[in-house]
Amino acid sequence: MTKIVDVRVELVQEPVAPCFRWRDGLPGSPPPAGVSGRLVVVTDDGVEGVATIRQGVIAADVVERRIAAELLGHDPLAREWLWHRMWEIDRIEELPLYLLGLADVALWDIAAKLADLPLYRLLGAFRDSIPAYASTATYGDVAEYLDVADQCLELGYRAIKLHAWGDVHRDVELCTRLRDHVGAGVELMYDGSAGFDLPDAVRLGRALSELDYLWYEEPMREFSVTAYRRLAEAVDVPLMVAETSDGAHMNTADFIAAGAAQFVRTSARLRGGITGAMRTAHLADAFRLRAEVHGGGPVNAHLCMAISNTTMYEAFVHGNPVIPDPLVRPDGTVAAPTAPGAGT
Repeated sequence: MTKIVDVRVELVQEPVAPCFRWRDGLPGSPPPAGVSGRLVVVTDDGVEGVATIRQGVIAADVVERRIAAELLGHDPLAREWLWHRMWEIDRIEELPLYLLGLADVALWDIAAKLADLPLYRLLGAFRDSIPAYASTATYGDVAEYLDVADQCLELGYRAIKLHAWGDVHRDVELCTRLRDHVGAGVELMYDGSAGFDLPDAVRLGRALSELDYLWYEEPMREFSVTAYRRLAEAVDVPLMVAETSDGAHMNTADFIAAGAAQFVRTSARLRGGITGAMRTAHLADAFRLRAEVHGGGPVNAHLCMAISNTTMYEAFVHGNPVIPDPLVRPDGTVAAPTAPGAGT
């Protein structure tokens, strides 16, 4: 039986990068420079599984103190058992969401390399390409957003998601102006980055309903399922929920049971790795809901190819001129990865 013989986090000093904005009140991202990390899990036959993380120093601490001991000496293919062990650690350590699935991604990378398959094929391939949508940073004014939207359409995107300011009056104006600008043929979505209370979330949601936005994402912090249920009762625009809530598929189920979801978020980073992402997607599929993958990059591209109820790849758009996502082709689509592993 193959065994894990080494578990380590390699720290990577990131160069200075251009800063972009989220909504008003949130810090800019990324910081001027930082330390990211690579979790490396090595088997006794020399196969390395890798998972990357922006919070390298935090990951190195938790891996050294808690996670490495759970992995060393165990079969890397025992992903289900090891995934449950992470939840046991979480009971003691209260792991950040981005750490819960870190080891799981590395273990899936090992499994795909052992099988000599791209990860999405090991998961069960559903497609080999998918449309991408442009998911914006926060820009300075309406005119700049409209300029960025034109650039996105020229790059081949046929759908745009706004991260706006978190001001209900300005955001309604922006959403209205953008719909008028691009017309009915372009799908539009709105992400509130948890900037609102329930009254303002309802006011904005009613405007989005009239403007035929495809979904309304995270207008409030996702602590109160009841607040989201009341929002769902008050607006017609479909809600996209459970991106940043604790509990992976478990509390995604609560949003669904409350009638507060038409779309749910799934991802390797915030839903407990590949295992948690697939659980969430299958849960949503059982209720005939869509599970849209949060974020871009190779791992999420694999998820997009494997999950039947995902419809688009999220390509982050920032800068002006827009900085292209390297995975998005000129026709606005992303192709399935071809190399063995997860592409980490």
